[in-house]
This record gives sequence, structure tokens and C-alpha cells, in this order.
Amino acid sequence: MTVACVSRKTKPGARRKLVLDQFAPYRIVALGHAISGRLARAYRDENITIPEWRVLAVIGEANEVAARDVVKRTPMDKMTVSRAVASLEQKGFVKRAPHKDDRRVSMLSLAPEGQDVFDRIAELALAFEDDLMSTLEPEEAAAFRLALEKLEEKARLNGQVE
Repeated sequence: MTVACVSRKTKPGARRKLVLDQFAPYRIVALGHAISGRLARAYRDENITIPEWRVLAVIGEANEVAARDVVKRTPMDKMTVSRAVASLEQKGFVKRAPHKDDRRVSMLSLAPEGQDVFDRIAELALAFEDDLMSTLEPEEAAAFRLALEKLEEKARLNGQVE
């Protein structure tokens, strides 16, 4: 079966053939999946899953964060974040405390063991990023980061109800 799609860059009425290996959304997801899989090895060595690492990274970056804000900062749904937080608490990596002004809000922070795990994985993750980005010339890396920002913004805008 041939799938055709229309692009603004083609002449009106013209059709292009969808070639998956040339389809940017597919390639971005595939790249992200490959990168995430390689990094997951470091998480496994620390007995951490990918969702748990994402939660740990958000908390580690912010020092203290409301549980609901972790959902906003990651590409994970509320239930996945909730399970990851519960697991991290059980492992002794994350502490939960009520917000000082609103007791309905849980504030998350890293326990000392969680900070140690975060520091070790962050060091590996940054070394991995350095190695990955070393494939690009500095100008290419800057252009890549700019292109990512533009694509992320466009994707966010397209996700909004107008």
C-alpha cells in the first residue's frame, strides 16, 4: 500500500510518497529511542528505570519540586510519574513533604542516597551527550540545538486547542 501525503512545499494537487526513513517525526522518535536505550544501561546499573531517572533528574535540577510539576516537565503521564515517585521513595532516593503554604501539594526532594545516584548518572549522561555531540562540528551542534527548540515550540503550539 502506498501512502501519500500533501506538503505545503509541493505544488497544489501534487502528492509525495511517505518514506518512513525520510519522515522527520519518525526519525526524531527513533533517535530518541536509541539514545534513551543506550542511557538506560547506566540507570540499570543504579537499579533505576527510565521513568525513575526522569523524575530524579527533574528533582535534582530543581532541588525541590511539586509532584505535579514533574508531570509538566517530562513526557510522562501522571500515573507513570506517580509510580516512579513511589518506587524512588521506597528505595530511599526521594523524600516527600507537604508544601509549606498548601498542604494538598507534595514537595519532592532528593534524599542523600538519591543525590548520590543522581550525581553518578548525571555524570554518565553528560559524558554520553558530549560523545554524541562530538559527531557534529560546533556550528552544526548550535544549529541542531536551535532546530530542536523551533521544532519543540511548533509541536507545543500544534498541540494546543485553538
